[in-house]
Amino acid sequence: MQLVFASNNQNKIKEIQLLLPDSIHILSLEDIGCLEEIPETADTIEGNAILKANYVTEKYGYDCFADDTGLEVEALNGEPGVYSARYAGEQRDAEDNMNKVLANLADKPNRSAHFKTVIALNLSGKQTLFTGLVKGRIIDTKRGTNGFGYDPIFVADGYEKTFAELSIEEKSAISHRGLAVSQLVSFLQ
Repeated sequence: MQLVFASNNQNKIKEIQLLLPDSIHILSLEDIGCLEEIPETADTIEGNAILKANYVTEKYGYDCFADDTGLEVEALNGEPGVYSARYAGEQRDAEDNMNKVLANLADKPNRSAHFKTVIALNLSGKQTLFTGLVKGRIIDTKRGTNGFGYDPIFVADGYEKTFAELSIEEKSAISHRGLAVSQLVSFLQ
């Protein structure tokens, strides 16, 4: 089975392909000739996943899935949330985003946070949503070089290492994206 994954983020594509069985091969947006930036204008993570999936299905005619992910920090009233990729500005820089979260948490004792991924699957004219959530906390300093985004400052409950200190396989086994993708795989099989 071949499915379009509505992303050109090579880190996400690699992470998701690792989680899929060999029988499911994903194509990126670039693979189908979609080079434009798909607008993410919804005010929820679910809404953005749906927008991206519908864009590909409507404009290109493919069955596809799209995800949107956000880091939601309790002491910051759920920020950065839907704005996680551009929390510190339109330049979408992970370092700037992490620095802003750390600065905003500097005087707050509550470091509780969670990552949430929603996958919207458009298949044979029907849409299905899958949600993965992993709870944890934001640490004071960045640690690790694996992963991407906020991984160097997030430690999942029950772990001591940040997501950026785990191997991609270790992270995928417990991550928000891993949980959502395993629901997707179960549904497809």
